[in-house]
Amino acid sequence: MGDNDRPVSLPATLEAALRREAAGLERLDRDTYARFGRDPCEPIVGLGPRSARLAIFGRDPGTREVETGEPFVGAGGQKVRTELYRHRHQKPPPDFDAALAIGRELFWINTVPYKPQGNKAWSMAVKRRFQPLVAQLLDACWQGERIITLGREAFLWFGIDQPREVRAALDAFWAREDRFAALHATRLRLPDGRERTFTLAPLPHPSPLNQRWFKRFPELMAQRLEALDGG
Repeated sequence: MGDNDRPVSLPATLEAALRREAAGLERLDRDTYARFGRDPCEPIVGLGPRSARLAIFGRDPGTREVETGEPFVGAGGQKVRTELYRHRHQKPPPDFDAALAIGRELFWINTVPYKPQGNKAWSMAVKRRFQPLVAQLLDACWQGERIITLGREAFLWFGIDQPREVRAALDAFWAREDRFAALHATRLRLPDGRERTFTLAPLPHPSPLNQRWFKRFPELMAQRLEALDGG
């Protein structure tokens, strides 16, 4: 196994920067972190191999993620992992460990790697504060370009502090009826001024609260994996 095939670690400089931002973060759910004996300033990131063919980009961690220290393991995350396992093995995962293991081949990331109070989305101001760090993490730790985004928040993150035409194209794409089947190529301007192009494959957020799309999520996720062959 080459270095690019091994899960990467969060660079120390990035971890320190994330911790600094988290230290004074309002609405950080410190009670939940305390309940599980977790450091509220420790970012919950999954990362993955640098060479991963596919990334999963979500909104923020929930209670189960704080408890385990692993991303995308709550009710919504398990929907994602179940379809990853089914795509590879043609059957659902037999247990939690199998669902966790299947994700080791992918790259996992959130708009903000901290749990907000009440699981309510972070404000645009908070997402803007973290955007340069998350963009730097994405660029420094992953070589791929195909990203499944989960929900509107994750998809439109790629427009934060980007040129007007990039934001407009993202908004227009999200308004399309076929947004959960089509692909969207977008440029991401990085903190050092460079740009990278990513191919976004948006899906609805797999939360049970998302009643309109929750039941259809497995079907839509399966179609994405089949088209991208990223499982």
